[in-house]
Amino acid sequence: MSHSKRYLEAEKLIERSKTYPLEEAIATLKNMPHSKFDETLEVSCTLGLDSGKSDQMVRGSVILPKGSGKKIKVLAFCEPEKEEQARGAGADYIGSQEIIDKISNQGWLDFDYCVSTPTMMKLVSRLGKILGPRGLMPSPKTGTVTENISYAVQDAKRGKINFRMDKFGCIHAGVGKISFTNEALIENVRAFMGALMAARPQSAKGDFIKACYLSTTMSPSLKVNI
Repeated sequence: MSHSKRYLEAEKLIERSKTYPLEEAIATLKNMPHSKFDETLEVSCTLGLDSGKSDQMVRGSVILPKGSGKKIKVLAFCEPEKEEQARGAGADYIGSQEIIDKISNQGWLDFDYCVSTPTMMKLVSRLGKILGPRGLMPSPKTGTVTENISYAVQDAKRGKINFRMDKFGCIHAGVGKISFTNEALIENVRAFMGALMAARPQSAKGDFIKACYLSTTMSPSLKVNI
């Protein structure tokens, strides 16, 4: 696979055999040549788990203290009497059956985050095959299925992200923009790692996090000692 000149220039700044302290890794990434758009800082972790075992599935959420740097479009599924609460909290789209039909029949997915009341999940569950693979399916484990719909919407707008282990036993998450200060990125990474550690299954044996890497959207990655 061929890489761009910018990528190759960035690669020259990396020592492949080195495991970087978090602060140095972020400083190195910020010094790399970047694309014209504001790239996302991405964390990727390889976990010492068996993704084929249901009791070793990792799923959770965290509010990034410095935000994600992204304007989040929130969809709220709720009863008519709670629509005003969702709207007041900043939900971009609010509804029930009509939006479910729009997603099912038209493939509409113009949102980044989805919350629901428990009652509405009887209908929303039909969207599992569409929303699940995209990490958009509401779940009590991530606080996105709740009676307090306004609080869930506010959390999403404040920079809450959800994470879930993939079939390869890895976790990936965007934790801010490279334009953030070093200190803000460090704080966000530490908040994410803390939430990931808190989500460790009781059945996990040995090293939970086997390796951790940082990169930006278009850069090579650096192995990091968190």
